[in-house]
Amino acid sequence: MFDFLSDYDDPTLLGAFWVTVQLTVLSAIGSLIWGTLLAAMRVSPVPLMRGFGTAYVNLVRNIPLTVIIVFTSLGLANIFGVTMGTEDLKDRAFRLAVLGLVAYTAAFVCEAIRSGINTVPVGQAEAARAIGLSFSQVLRHVVLPQAFRSVIGPLANVLIALTKNTTVAAAIGVGEAALLMKEMIENEAQTLLIGAIFAFGFVVLTLPTGLFLGWLSKRLAVKR
Repeated sequence: MFDFLSDYDDPTLLGAFWVTVQLTVLSAIGSLIWGTLLAAMRVSPVPLMRGFGTAYVNLVRNIPLTVIIVFTSLGLANIFGVTMGTEDLKDRAFRLAVLGLVAYTAAFVCEAIRSGINTVPVGQAEAARAIGLSFSQVLRHVVLPQAFRSVIGPLANVLIALTKNTTVAAAIGVGEAALLMKEMIENEAQTLLIGAIFAFGFVVLTLPTGLFLGWLSKRLAVKR
């Protein structure tokens, strides 16, 4: 019954999910960095930075991820000639997919972190400014450490959504799980079985992550 699993050595089932894991991890790191910077912009006292952060989040959140991923491929690569530091088409597609996922997911990370910033008492920031700390120092040393502790749960939801959103990378030919599933379904008559296997694979990826980050959120919750 499972003979069809051995027919796809390039990529293999585990290989395709490994690509999904790589997409998720790299995109999560990039999204956390860019999303934190966007959140800092959104609460910045500088109107230009605040306006850019607000415009970026509102624009990107309302564009479908598929459109962003396709644009990174057709727009950046084909029209503007962006090579992402490699001439290999598969590597380029992978890097462009990471770029698109980061650009999209960072908007949601930004809003999660901004909600955490809003939970930090204003008096703490004012006290930090009173002793001579700059805005960036207040964020780094006082506000963001507390904000991150309070938004581990929401960030876990964003990470789980990101893991599932990696399937959109199949639209530009990245050999992750969704692309392999599509190829299997096109070549096999066991649609329900194939779908069930890949659904189980994503549950294996996302469920432990959600449980661990949920536990971590309770463990590190800021006591008010």
